[in-house]
Amino acid sequence: MPDILRADVVIVGSGVAGSLVATVLARGGAKVLVLEAGQRVDRGRAVANFLASPTKSPNSPYPPHPNVPQPDEDDIGAYYVQAGPETFNTLQARVVGGTTWHWGGLAMRYRPDDFRMRSAFGVAVDWPLGYDDLEPWYGEAERELGVAGPSNEDWGSPRSSPFPMPQVAPTYLDGVVAAACARVGLSMAPFPQARNTVARDDRPPCCGNASCVPICPIGAKYDASMHVAKAEAAGARIEPLAIASELVVGSDGAITAVRFLRPDGSVHEARGKVFVVAAHAIESAKLLLLSRDARRHPQGVANSSGAVGRYLLTQLDAGYLGLARDPVYPYRGPVSTSGIRELRDGPFRGSYGASGSSPSNEGWSRAVGPLKLAREFAAKGMHGADLGRAVSDHASREIAIGPSVEVLPDADNRVTLALDQRDPLGLPRPRIAFRFGDYEKKGAAIAMDYILGLMNALGAANLQKLGPVTDGAVMGGTCRMGRDPAASVVDRDLRAHDHPNLYVVGSAAFPTITSSPPTLSIAAFALRAGTTILTRLRQA
Repeated sequence: MPDILRADVVIVGSGVAGSLVATVLARGGAKVLVLEAGQRVDRGRAVANFLASPTKSPNSPYPPHPNVPQPDEDDIGAYYVQAGPETFNTLQARVVGGTTWHWGGLAMRYRPDDFRMRSAFGVAVDWPLGYDDLEPWYGEAERELGVAGPSNEDWGSPRSSPFPMPQVAPTYLDGVVAAACARVGLSMAPFPQARNTVARDDRPPCCGNASCVPICPIGAKYDASMHVAKAEAAGARIEPLAIASELVVGSDGAITAVRFLRPDGSVHEARGKVFVVAAHAIESAKLLLLSRDARRHPQGVANSSGAVGRYLLTQLDAGYLGLARDPVYPYRGPVSTSGIRELRDGPFRGSYGASGSSPSNEGWSRAVGPLKLAREFAAKGMHGADLGRAVSDHASREIAIGPSVEVLPDADNRVTLALDQRDPLGLPRPRIAFRFGDYEKKGAAIAMDYILGLMNALGAANLQKLGPVTDGAVMGGTCRMGRDPAASVVDRDLRAHDHPNLYVVGSAAFPTITSSPPTLSIAAFALRAGTTILTRLRQA
């Protein structure tokens, strides 16, 4: 017999969006069920997987269940079906806790102008709410995740509350780059980070393991498994390996159930009063599109506008690798600890994309750089002490700096169902069509000119130009929020225009993407949505 699970609120996805909504609701007394397609992660086993991996790629610690595929850096086609013309390289982790397991930890707010791109710059669209509406929720998100930040730098986002923890210390590399920035008219400041600098929330402070991507071995960096645990402690039920395949719509337009598969192919059902889709930009759109009914909603659930799957967002990444004249000592500390202030906002955004640039602490090749060097130099005949000195000299001078550029929404950048290419459970894989536009290409070209000047100021040799490629960690936009139901999927509260008890939470609802990472904004919206849902449940 198939399982029929019941709850007040059924949530699809256990990443930062789903787990925060679940925590708010469970703490408020609601009965909460979270369906997660992937498996639970044991941190110790994941660290062992990472150590054993020859590639050290973002999903290497989290091997997927054979019937629940996911993309990885070294096998992007394992799940995504690429329709081009660009390869969409942005990753997701289909595990309990979601993609924050392998994020870098940068926890920046969006800026006020990020919410009003049309009215401020004449491009893209405005969000249906502004920075002031979200500002208190940003503070709450920083407290929930545990954000360490500089007391004298707001990164262009006015604050009403201090950071919960003192900043992560800049690296030696940051200091060298900051000195070079001063010679070319740029400036640097420390980043806010969702990682402990003091013991907090039963988690230790960061000790500089330098493997933040793909895993923090001690849990100093925040990941959503921490709110999964809090939700469960408050009474929520987490169901791993529950692959949502259909939202069932009642005669009154309300969602009545989520049908889900187990890895053995059996079909089950979760029923509730309210339903929250929080499965990241690719999976959220895929589920809504899968839930087609030839008579009542032939385009899928919540898709009377035709916008589901469209306006897929990411950032354009580019950069330079070089060998600095003097040692900068990468391969230590968090991925990125300080960034360049300039080019993140301004009137130029009417003509080209804002960019966020920062030096990487990961050298040329995250985690495996010195090993690659040793193999390369050994192949050239080096050995013994000479080999050791060559590797040490090269690795100590490796520097990588590059911009992440905002990408304008484009209706033709989209997720559809690959009905001709299915996963092991018979579900269509996501087909992704993506291309860069002139706006982001121009933004990247201008940023790269600045970075080239900076590399020259560093006396860098052996310069290698990288990109453009889609960002490996940033995506959104496939279920955009808006005031007009004819042009958007959800309203300012993230409730579907077409279904009164359906919410889409996460960056899928973002109308635009910025040059800042989206995770803190996802968290702020999730806390806001959870509180809204709880209030409506109590009023019902």
